[in-house]
Amino acid sequence: MVDNESLSEFLASAVDAAQKAGEIIRKGFYQTKNVEHKGQVDLVTETDKACEELIFNNLKQLYPTHKFIGEETTAAYGTTELTDEPTWIVDPLDGTTNFVHGFPFVCVSIGLTIGKTPTIGVVYNPIINELFTGIRGKGAFLNGNPIKVSSQTELISSLLATEAGTKRDQETVDASTNRIKSLLFKVRSLRMSGSCALNLCGIACGRLDVFFELGFGGPWDVAGGAVIVREAGGVVFDPSGADFDITSQRVAASNSFLKDALVDTLRQMV
Repeated sequence: MVDNESLSEFLASAVDAAQKAGEIIRKGFYQTKNVEHKGQVDLVTETDKACEELIFNNLKQLYPTHKFIGEETTAAYGTTELTDEPTWIVDPLDGTTNFVHGFPFVCVSIGLTIGKTPTIGVVYNPIINELFTGIRGKGAFLNGNPIKVSSQTELISSLLATEAGTKRDQETVDASTNRIKSLLFKVRSLRMSGSCALNLCGIACGRLDVFFELGFGGPWDVAGGAVIVREAGGVVFDPSGADFDITSQRVAASNSFLKDALVDTLRQMV
């Protein structure tokens, strides 16, 4: 069992690593980027790689017995299985396409799972200087101030976030656009920010009411944000209504009032 003092220390270490990586992102944001393609529209930059290396080096020095899963190391060396051991799950730059285009919705996402349960969450947008944090059972915060999910009870009055994803085969694109077309009749409006982690934080602080995404990159997109949503009083779940699985590449989040309405709507189209 990990005590509260250790959890606070883990959070402080994650915040420090995120802020150091944020400095690299902030500098790179205003410079010419060296861009590589991981897929047809899925991008990676030198900044992604430098940030992951910095975060891992920082945390490995402090916690040499912990496990580590990162987006760029997974891309290079293959998938690491999530175990019950304390595991740091890192997206060094969520919103790489935004970063390349100078669109300021980018962030560092750091999550710590213990017993496969998301326990620590840090999501930091260094361009607009917003730091979201959460410890399981201890609340969620934005720049040190407590946050909570919206109190919206009607789906038709809700602001929905989702993403189109990076796959461009006809079947995936058709399914995505058909979902969006149907959902526009069910909600007030729809947003695509380009960052799964920041969408989750948008739910946590009440800017967004409902969010779902299918087929995102991996657990690094959700490990930090899932803690923050739950600690802000929200719910994180599979779009089918089943329990959230951090490894499934499927996520939905909302306040407790809107979950059933979102699930009912998505079941008709997912």
